[in-house]
Amino acid sequence: MSDRSPAVASHSPLAALVWPVQSGEAAGPLRAFVLIALGTALMALSAKVSLPLPYVPMTLQTLVVLMIGAAYGWRLGSATMIAYLAEGAIGLPVFAGPVGGIAPLVGPTAGYLFGFVAAAFVTGYLAERGWDRSVVLLFAAMAVGHIVILVAGFGWLAFGLGLGAAKAWQVGIVPFIAASLVKNALGATLMPAARRIIDRRG
Repeated sequence: MSDRSPAVASHSPLAALVWPVQSGEAAGPLRAFVLIALGTALMALSAKVSLPLPYVPMTLQTLVVLMIGAAYGWRLGSATMIAYLAEGAIGLPVFAGPVGGIAPLVGPTAGYLFGFVAAAFVTGYLAERGWDRSVVLLFAAMAVGHIVILVAGFGWLAFGLGLGAAKAWQVGIVPFIAASLVKNALGATLMPAARRIIDRRG
């Protein structure tokens, strides 16, 4: 018999169902460390699936960002993205390329990378309010997350690097629209299905 309460099943993100932590449990910090390490590893792997483009490569990272946000919730999801950026900043080759160091955090990809934190936060926040149990709602949540990433990337290209709005739109938004929709559909299908499987096993 499962020890998961209806409140946990109704309001907690997927990671809390797979690895629940009771109030005051000493394993909480270890759980957070393991999940963050797993998340940053998945981010690094997704960066290796890369289609080079003139300014910003197309990778699987945005899909992984949003799935981590939905699965972890806003606190752990955004913490995972901050840890990922920190790993890259100290020189680990976790960014697309593969490269590490400060350069990607101040170059053309900077807006997208920092947008990962906000996107994981937003998607995780919505998931904790039940949006991860419906394909339609999770698609919408992930769409919001993608918009956050693209807006951050567009703003940095247009104003931080001085490309201008027209050029930034052409190189920083247009190439990613179709791929974002496909990633949304994939993530919004997989996450509720995984949750249903876990709920049944519980």
